[in-house]
Amino acid sequence: MTKGANIMAKAGFRSDGSGKKGLKRKADSEKPLETAVPGDGAAESGAQVPKAAAFPPGFSISEIKNKQRRHLMFTRWKQQQRKEKLEAKKKLKKEREALGDKAPPKPTPKTIDNQRVPDETIVDPNDEEVAYDEATDEFASYFNRQTSPKILITTSDRPHGRTVRLCEQLSTVIPNSHVYYRRGLALKKIIPQCISRDFTDLIVVNEDRKTPNGLILSHLPHGPTAHFKMSSVRLRKEIKRKGKDPTEHIPEIILNNFTTRLGHSIGRMFASLFPHNPQFIGRQVATFHNQRDYIFFRFHRYIFKSEKKVGIQELGPRFTLKLRSLQKGTFDSKYGEYEWVHKPREMDTSRRKFHL
Repeated sequence: MTKGANIMAKAGFRSDGSGKKGLKRKADSEKPLETAVPGDGAAESGAQVPKAAAFPPGFSISEIKNKQRRHLMFTRWKQQQRKEKLEAKKKLKKEREALGDKAPPKPTPKTIDNQRVPDETIVDPNDEEVAYDEATDEFASYFNRQTSPKILITTSDRPHGRTVRLCEQLSTVIPNSHVYYRRGLALKKIIPQCISRDFTDLIVVNEDRKTPNGLILSHLPHGPTAHFKMSSVRLRKEIKRKGKDPTEHIPEIILNNFTTRLGHSIGRMFASLFPHNPQFIGRQVATFHNQRDYIFFRFHRYIFKSEKKVGIQELGPRFTLKLRSLQKGTFDSKYGEYEWVHKPREMDTSRRKFHL
């Protein structure tokens, strides 16, 4: 073989008897990857099915460098996850319908609320000590229907429009309540005037940066006084699909999850703001719902559409309260004696421990 023929052979050219030159193919490395599915008809007949493209086993979407491509792949992955979850839910529903009464009970989902750490101060309704405390506390005259609530609602010094409107809307929710402007008076001077005019409770709405951020509730004449942090305030005009303005009917009261001794006292404070005899004709209900020590206030109107369906319509306002302290007696920031004070670094060590 000549020198030129050796060079052509190394480069991959071949020469047949006719003198034509062609490209030598590497059978093993140049052929496309092919595979067959076991049991498939095409595989049994000898045909080969191309394998679908897929990511490597340890591949993560976060490894994609292109931001738009990464976002697109993540969106597709989420859609696939939702589709699989919905299909599994439908399949489980069909199985439960097929089994009928023999279907196993639905599992209870794990939440922070139902995994709550047991508290020693949880109230037992049949406890004699609790019954005695309720008969002798500051709210006993209200629950015995000896006194009717009369509420004074005021603000901090120099309130802005949002705080004033919140107080005005609260006065339409709480019957027999009156709104008075602060006019620079100290609370220590306001409280004796309230007692002399037979007010049973004092509500003070504080603000910061033109936004309501605190609420003081003081039961008169002997206390106690609760200080709350206020957040997520929504007035009536800010609520979507709100109903008409509330009527003058006395609303019903719903108190949820006030289970401890402290929560029981706070619940009785809220209950004493409203008259004891609701007017069910108005179909209005005020709700104080405690969840993870956050108290959510909502005001609704309901209607019975049928024996099984009820329609509700939010009237507003809405806000969220977080208890900061509970003080004995009326408001006294300097010499007051506190029953309970929230200390985050000492009390919030566990996410599953609650105080109300």
